[in-house]
Amino acid sequence: MTFLPIVGRELRVAARRQGTYWSRAVTALGAIIIGGFMQIVNRSDAPYEFGRNLFEALSWISIFYCLFSGVRATADCLSEEKREGTLGLLFLTDLKGYDVVFGKLAATSLGAFYGLLAIFPVLAVPLLMGGITNQEFWRMALVLVNTFVFSLAVGMFVSSVSKSSRKAMAGTFLLILLFTAVAPGLVEWVPVLSRVHGLENAVFLVWPFSPFRLSFDAAYRADPHSFWTSCELIHGLAWLFLILASLITPRSWQDKPSGGARTRWRDVWHQWNYGGAAERHAFRRRLLDINAFYWLASRARLKPAHVWAFLGIAACFWAWGCVELGRDWFNDGTYVITALVINTGLKLWVASEAGHRLGEDRKIGSLELLLSTPLNVPDILRGQLLALGRQFLAPVLAVLGVELTFMLVSLRDQSYRVDTAYVAFWVLSMLMLVIDLVALSWVGMWVALTTRHPNQATSITVARLLVLPWVILIAFAVLLSVISVNGSSSDEMMNILLGLWFGLGTVADIAFALSARANLRTAFRVVATQRFTPGRPQPGPRPKQDAAPSLPPVGAEIT
Repeated sequence: MTFLPIVGRELRVAARRQGTYWSRAVTALGAIIIGGFMQIVNRSDAPYEFGRNLFEALSWISIFYCLFSGVRATADCLSEEKREGTLGLLFLTDLKGYDVVFGKLAATSLGAFYGLLAIFPVLAVPLLMGGITNQEFWRMALVLVNTFVFSLAVGMFVSSVSKSSRKAMAGTFLLILLFTAVAPGLVEWVPVLSRVHGLENAVFLVWPFSPFRLSFDAAYRADPHSFWTSCELIHGLAWLFLILASLITPRSWQDKPSGGARTRWRDVWHQWNYGGAAERHAFRRRLLDINAFYWLASRARLKPAHVWAFLGIAACFWAWGCVELGRDWFNDGTYVITALVINTGLKLWVASEAGHRLGEDRKIGSLELLLSTPLNVPDILRGQLLALGRQFLAPVLAVLGVELTFMLVSLRDQSYRVDTAYVAFWVLSMLMLVIDLVALSWVGMWVALTTRHPNQATSITVARLLVLPWVILIAFAVLLSVISVNGSSSDEMMNILLGLWFGLGTVADIAFALSARANLRTAFRVVATQRFTPGRPQPGPRPKQDAAPSLPPVGAEIT
């Protein structure tokens, strides 16, 4: 038997897939655009300083790309096979667990790996400028590949023990977050843990940012042993997760009766999430009087609490900053970064939630059953929008109030000069938050209905409404920088870029949202019944089917 037969087959399939090459081209283009933007910021610096800054900026972006590649690529590869009931069929053959694990790893990660390889030529440009050394570049390349493999291995492990797509992706994200932020933060901030002998060194050696930090020349010369030890430990953890996934996968696809303790915990969580019988009855009656699909999409009563918990974590971080830094914490940079993180988190969350229900219902055929009831398409769309409003409206209003407070506090500072551009930035960012959320809701619903895998809907929606305007903006910024090298001042340039940012974002939101809304109203029934048809169907009435051939009359001679 051929060694790792699925790997060879999946690599041949992926080599013929257009998306494999498009991902490489798009990633390289993004790196080039970021380089152009860095040229604008550092146009007055010496070439070696610009090269150094470009290398650091691309390295930071690349490390985050590598860290979260597992969430996007491998977190749902095995769990999807379990849901569809095809994983067990593979083990009716001579295939082993490692054959399936490495085969799925090759199938799902090739496009992301090509994207990482496309970054390296742009990352090597600072070598020509004298900003970095040859050894520094190759150490960074090693760290990025090592981190990439670690993230994919975490995704494979979580996917081997999960069946739900959202739980698999959330588990992968949380496990990576544990290694990157939670564990180092606890050791750093909790005095009891920091006094445990050797714990701090052990945690920081398996911290993915540790070899990244030590790959730069100054840090590497001071402690080369820690760099190589950290790389080896992280690589060893990746192999450990892959081995565990290979051992778990052949045993995890079978449906097994739940034990007593597991059943009790599941019942407790179900009652906590959905409420008791009386609470569910009252909740159902109240929502059914408004909209039937509204109740169907809002039965999990804790969804709004999850959003409030996210804002509560941000508030706790702010409280820690106030205690540790005092008045130094209250500055414009902190306000802007806080608003940027919270706004981005809410936008990504809405993009994920907007089409999840519709996409899953379409995949399992529930939408066909819903459309056979008195519910019509406008009722379903209105119910989904009401469910999103119930989950996000109050938190978004609270965030807008906090951002308005940030702006007013900054303007009340006696040492701060009232700047029209600064006020315009806050006002436009709050307007942009509202416009983006509305557009993400409509586009997310349509994309979830027209993609083969519902989990891809979030990335496609975000790429259209959030990434595309920024790419165009950076391209415009590079062009303006080339045209006005000795012309406009930096303040005028910032005003132009601020107007372009709001204009491009608004145009993208309106164009994609109106298109999605029109498609949902005209082609909803078509896409709901085409469960296994790849590609995006054209909006409009259902295409006519060819008439069935008529049978000859009874007794006629058939020639």
